[in-house]
Amino acid sequence: MAWMRAGLTTETYDRGYTNRELLARLAGYFRPQGRRLLVVMTLVSLMSLTGALLPVLMAQGVNVVGGVAGNREAIAALLVALVLVIGVANWAINWVRRILTAKLLSDIVLSLRIDAFRAVMNHDMSFFDRNQSGRIVSRITTDTDEFSRVAVLVTEVGSQLLLVVILLAYLFTINWQLTLLLMLLAPVAVIVASSFQRWARRATRTSQQAVADVNASIQEAVTGIRVAKNFRRERGIYDEFLAVNERSYAVHVHRGFVLALIFPTLQLFAGLGTAALLYAGGYATYIGAISAGAWFLFMNSVSLFWFPMINLSAFWSQFQGALSATERIFALIDAEPAVVQIDNRPAPPLRGDIRFERVDFRYSEKEQVLQDFSLHIRPGESVALVGHTGAGKSSIIKLVTRFYEFQGGRILIDGMDIRTLDLHQYRRQLGIVSQTPFLFSGTVADNIRYATPTLDDAAVERIARQIGGGEWLETLPEGLQTDVGERGSRLSMGQRQLVVLARMLAQNPAIFILDEATASVDPFTESQIQAALQMILKNRTSIVIAHRLSTVKAADRILVLQRGRIIEEGSHEALMAKGGHYAELYQTYFRHQSLEYLETRRSARTPER
Repeated sequence: MAWMRAGLTTETYDRGYTNRELLARLAGYFRPQGRRLLVVMTLVSLMSLTGALLPVLMAQGVNVVGGVAGNREAIAALLVALVLVIGVANWAINWVRRILTAKLLSDIVLSLRIDAFRAVMNHDMSFFDRNQSGRIVSRITTDTDEFSRVAVLVTEVGSQLLLVVILLAYLFTINWQLTLLLMLLAPVAVIVASSFQRWARRATRTSQQAVADVNASIQEAVTGIRVAKNFRRERGIYDEFLAVNERSYAVHVHRGFVLALIFPTLQLFAGLGTAALLYAGGYATYIGAISAGAWFLFMNSVSLFWFPMINLSAFWSQFQGALSATERIFALIDAEPAVVQIDNRPAPPLRGDIRFERVDFRYSEKEQVLQDFSLHIRPGESVALVGHTGAGKSSIIKLVTRFYEFQGGRILIDGMDIRTLDLHQYRRQLGIVSQTPFLFSGTVADNIRYATPTLDDAAVERIARQIGGGEWLETLPEGLQTDVGERGSRLSMGQRQLVVLARMLAQNPAIFILDEATASVDPFTESQIQAALQMILKNRTSIVIAHRLSTVKAADRILVLQRGRIIEEGSHEALMAKGGHYAELYQTYFRHQSLEYLETRRSARTPER
């Protein structure tokens, strides 16, 4: 099995559960369906009984017809009618049973998926940094499907058990000595089947990891297809998928071998048990302990007994597939959050006073970002963060949004410890724009009202036209009803930025956080973006990771960061006059955006007359 698991990816939040723990958790999902489960089990039992009744009825009918001198036609007709009625009843019972079983398992899978998806939505951002989205999706979809395919066995356990009890009682009426011998042999099948349990569990868990790897590979390939085509890497992606898929194929073949081995092995031991009973019964007949007829009838009935007995014995090994699937689902649900709130107090309307008090923050033991960091942002103040990559700009934003946990110090929002606030209520008062504007599938209007779904189209249009008089809407094919496509792919980068900023105006957050996009846009769109930013930044606490000179200049205060420390702060003019690190950053990142630089370039290109 080690070679099978080689190359497969395991998640850090994976954990082991005992069978008792898993069954206790699953019982919580089956409990609300208890009445329906009981009905299904009753129907399955009726099917088994009617199925067993048919050959008995036919055998007895043949005996009656053979022993009656007259009126055989009427008896034969009655026999045919009874067989037809039983057949139709069996069909009807089976039809109802299948409908109820499908509804039962669908409801349970629905609850499992809802719980898993709710847990995923509540995980902090560091969880998604560590784990691929394709593997998370696989647990919510593929693993729950695997559970539903195997969990149908639960509905048949009761009926199989009932059949075993009925057949044992029937065999006791034939010969109690042989029945006792059969009861001594039957547990061997259970012991043999149990030996497959751990093997089946490992094989199923490995196959589910392999499926998750395939899903992750497909998700990554589809998401990054534009980059792959730009670099003509389609063949490389295809070869990588082939490798993952072939590994998944080998794992699934191995799993199929393990599960397919269970029934033949049990049938072998059932055959050995039947041989033992045949010998014991034959010897008892030879010495006159039982009659030959009773021995013959007993041996015929034993074959009926072994079928449900083997099914019961194999159930636990087969059910390991469902347990392995739920183990992965529960591991996703139970993953420990990195962000831990010490209280859940309601978040009042915020003024926007933000204070870092000697905060320590690191992504890992070897990746210290902020140490003994202090900062005070006053209500209504706009602050621009500048610095080289790795200076700690994004980390400050992640801590204010409470996406990550800090290891030391305090962060106060309006004097309240951020760890004591109801995160849902707190984040509703934050307006966050990431460096790469993200749009959801739908129209431009749908995306503007995303944070405030109650806005009607007229209100959305009023907000959109606040930006540059709405001129940017004229560039959209269908205005606000333009379909943005997946992730906004049908809009330009500048148009996406404008939609996201309009979303912020609609939300009207107490604290605005912007990681400014680095992509260049045309002068018209640039002017529209700046107009929107000026409206949003006005009289609102704002933290901006600035990449545009105009945004830097518009800020009330500029903070210059280096290796997690504030080394300079002030206005653009004051920092330029100081001639320190900010002046160096200006020459590197911002000088080419200044009017003076553009005028110089324009003069240099103008020929002398």
